[in-house]
Amino acid sequence: MVTNTYGSYGTILSAKINAYMELVKFRLSFLVAFSCGFGFVLASGGQLNWLHLLWLCLGGFLVSGASITINQIIEKDLDKLMSRTMDRPLPTARLSVTEAAVFALIIGGIGLTILTLYTNLLTTLLSLLSMVLYSFVYTPLKRVGPIAVFVGAIPGALPPLLGWTAVTGVITYEALIIFGIQFIWQFPHFWAIAWVADEDYKKAGFKLLPSGGQKDVNTAIQIMIYTLFLIPLGLLPAKFGITGIDSAIVVTICGVLFLSQTFALMKNGSRKSALRIMFGSFLYLPIVQIAYLLDMI
Repeated sequence: MVTNTYGSYGTILSAKINAYMELVKFRLSFLVAFSCGFGFVLASGGQLNWLHLLWLCLGGFLVSGASITINQIIEKDLDKLMSRTMDRPLPTARLSVTEAAVFALIIGGIGLTILTLYTNLLTTLLSLLSMVLYSFVYTPLKRVGPIAVFVGAIPGALPPLLGWTAVTGVITYEALIIFGIQFIWQFPHFWAIAWVADEDYKKAGFKLLPSGGQKDVNTAIQIMIYTLFLIPLGLLPAKFGITGIDSAIVVTICGVLFLSQTFALMKNGSRKSALRIMFGSFLYLPIVQIAYLLDMI
């Protein structure tokens, strides 16, 4: 009987832990932490403080997890309507709203405290701004119109800038360049996801596609234009001496390949073409950031 009781407690605890891990979207928060680290390493040059880098990445991960958790609390009833989200911890009642709110408060507080102790006030304030924009501005705007994509692109592009300011304490033109690359990347990324998930999004009243919210050639052209902008933007780090020519070549090739995926969408407007752009966006950003980092070695 004792064994069974302990076994039941262990099962419940394991299920709770798994639910909390789902709540923070581990892979997405990890990518946020990676982008923070990317900006930190670029700004550090040859004077890398590994301990501060690790604290920055942990703080960024926790703040991201808190933001995503708040997003899911606000959208709990909407998530029940969509097949892609109905199995999340809150719609399935594996976690209560109170549990999620306390969790968000704790990890968000810890994350901001870490950033305060191991970075600087500017980085902490920008992290707080990112959380507020994502959780309380972008989230409700998703049901208003495509302006939500513009607003959401700001916190989505802040992580590398946070990494830069964690080292320098100021927002320089170099910081704005790496922010700009990730900011523009958000648009084809967001819109490709919105194209693929359009039917689900309509169930929840989300309006993220441009051009009147239609999956048409006008939307495809806008995806192409923003993807095109990534090619010259990707060359700016080399132009301004942040990185070198090797990464410029890699980034150009990645940009051209990413851009080429948009032509099929303009031609046939198929879900398959949008899926390719979506997966292409998932690959583009980490490959480009890794190329920039390797170019500094």
